[in-house]
Amino acid sequence: MVNKTRCGWCEKDDLYRDYHDNEWGKPVYDDDKLFEFLILETFQAGLSWHMILKKRENFRKAFANFDYNIVAFFDDYEVEKLLKNEGIIRNRLKIKATITNAIAFKKVQEEFGSFSKYIWNFTGGKPIENNRKSLKEVPATTPLSDEISKDLKKRGFKFVGSTVVYAHMQATGMVNDHVEDCWTQK
Repeated sequence: MVNKTRCGWCEKDDLYRDYHDNEWGKPVYDDDKLFEFLILETFQAGLSWHMILKKRENFRKAFANFDYNIVAFFDDYEVEKLLKNEGIIRNRLKIKATITNAIAFKKVQEEFGSFSKYIWNFTGGKPIENNRKSLKEVPATTPLSDEISKDLKKRGFKFVGSTVVYAHMQATGMVNDHVEDCWTQK
């Protein structure tokens, strides 16, 4: 896959290229996977996505294979244990936010039947095709990410500002921000 034209942000290394080619921008409707990306995006706030991807398997182990049913019951003991885990980002606020978000995630599931139904309702159930000509056209936030962020916060979610939400939308394929000369657009 060496000779493929890709979005310029992913050419750092094979980890980034693999993520770009196989995950980024592909629609995700599975609640388990949506929660995984919510955790990862929460921890990415203020940091690089590359760093988070490198630690992804450590996060998976630390957060019970991204099982929100388990994470929702993490207590102070687990928080302290996670703060000692050198394989993840050791930020107390983000760790506690992840637990809070697992609880809120479950409440959304109860109300809507699934988190997927809730979140994808904002786009009418299908990806928004942005047809970006260059990376310069890709915003950090949009009015829609502002709206989703506000609604998530109203439902008790933490660390879900508009930038985090837009990154989540990109990662889970709610928006397609691949540039038009990227091989994924052909």
